[in-house]
Amino acid sequence: MLTKKYKPSLENIPQDMKPVIEYVTSYSKQKKKSLLIYGPTGTGKTVAVYAVAEKLGLELVEVNASDFRSADEINAKIGNALKQQSLFSKSKLILIDELDGISGNEDRGGVSALAELIANAKFPVILIANDPFESKFNPLRTKSILLEFPSIPVAAMVPALKRIVDEEKIKVDEAFLKSLARRSGGDLRGAIIDLQTLLPVPTVKDLDSLHERQHSDNIMQVLVKIFKSTDENIARSAFDTIDEDLNECMLWVDENLPKEYKAPADIARAYNWLSKADVFQGRIRRWQHWRFLVYVSALMSAGVALAKDKKFPEFVQYERTQRILKLWMAKQKYARRTRVGEKVGAATHTSKRKAVHDSVPFIYALYQKRHPSTALISEQLKFDEEELEWLEK
Repeated sequence: MLTKKYKPSLENIPQDMKPVIEYVTSYSKQKKKSLLIYGPTGTGKTVAVYAVAEKLGLELVEVNASDFRSADEINAKIGNALKQQSLFSKSKLILIDELDGISGNEDRGGVSALAELIANAKFPVILIANDPFESKFNPLRTKSILLEFPSIPVAAMVPALKRIVDEEKIKVDEAFLKSLARRSGGDLRGAIIDLQTLLPVPTVKDLDSLHERQHSDNIMQVLVKIFKSTDENIARSAFDTIDEDLNECMLWVDENLPKEYKAPADIARAYNWLSKADVFQGRIRRWQHWRFLVYVSALMSAGVALAKDKKFPEFVQYERTQRILKLWMAKQKYARRTRVGEKVGAATHTSKRKAVHDSVPFIYALYQKRHPSTALISEQLKFDEEELEWLEK
């Protein structure tokens, strides 16, 4: 595969590698003992770690997170790697790939066990994930430096593709490489695979024969399709290629609608359609009639788009809905309680939810009364400063 044959060196990776190098080289001084690299598929997350290990002469120990579930499996598979010296008298770099695969109902203390191992690791640990912001990953996020690898722009992808075609002596023009890069949606690995699929003589015309990857529009592009269009088909398709929950999309539309629409009649009609979409959302929650999703999407896209008499040409800076921020702040308020519940659940072999409901209130009461047993509880469950602050406040 060309993806393996032309694995990039540190200098050829189209991402900012300075934070990765800084973390690895100054690991002993870091307060947070792991680096969590996240971003879309094909943006160079894993190959970046390989390149750093090669550049710095480190022994790379790679583990796939989807291969283990329980705390016992994690301790057996990576516990020794995080504690023992290298067999080759080198320093080590631990790579835990596909962190998203560790999530699931069958996990039994897996994330908490991994977080505890990382806290005591003697070597730098790099975690790779697509979306690390699920609540299940709270114990890891609090102990990790977060680094985003965004989608690779076309301008950065073309030189990487050109290096490959030059080495392979493939005759293509720059227009083909730009077209290939644009179609990949920021996925460099996918673009290289497409290139190999079209060998030996790839052309722009051949690209049309490939199945075009469906890539997600970001929320700003979706809002433009709705607010700046009076074409029903364009507006109706706005939510087809976005990886966002429709509930959250509705909050974005609600936040930015009065910024875009100026005429009172337009605003009234738009909110009428948006409120009807909310009615169908309620029916879905109440009756689990998921077929109503098609009405929700149509009402909050085409309905809102056609509510205006004409398009407004002025530029509008769309903003993140403040309601999501308020919901996030409310969740943060109880995040430490949830983390305490996770540790109690792992220790008592119960679910996080059951631990929060049944056990945490009693533990909280013990800490509030400064009971002597709290010292032993803290030692056994390894509560951090934030968790102790919540328990003792």
